[in-house]
Amino acid sequence: MSVVKINAITVPADRADELAGRFAARAGQVESAEGFEEFQLLRPADGRETWLVYTRWRDDDAFNAWASSAAFTRGHAQAEGAPTPVATGSELWAFEVEQHTQRA
Repeated sequence: MSVVKINAITVPADRADELAGRFAARAGQVESAEGFEEFQLLRPADGRETWLVYTRWRDDDAFNAWASSAAFTRGHAQAEGAPTPVATGSELWAFEVEQHTQRA
């Protein structure tokens, strides 16, 4: 069964649109990774400053291969001309998919 990696990123409210723009600019990079299954960027809607970057992978080996790839390094490099990182902190959470249902 798949594994899920969630990067919980703390982003000050005044930089939220900048974070969304940076993700939009690198759209498509993770999708070509072997073993990649799904990506979602979740913007907080309740006043929090924690964004969730949800990815689902075939297995840990697929995620680890992508995380050590040149594409990952390019995608996570400081944006050209940006004075500081958008996030003030992050934490990686890991899960195994125990059950999964979806609308047919």
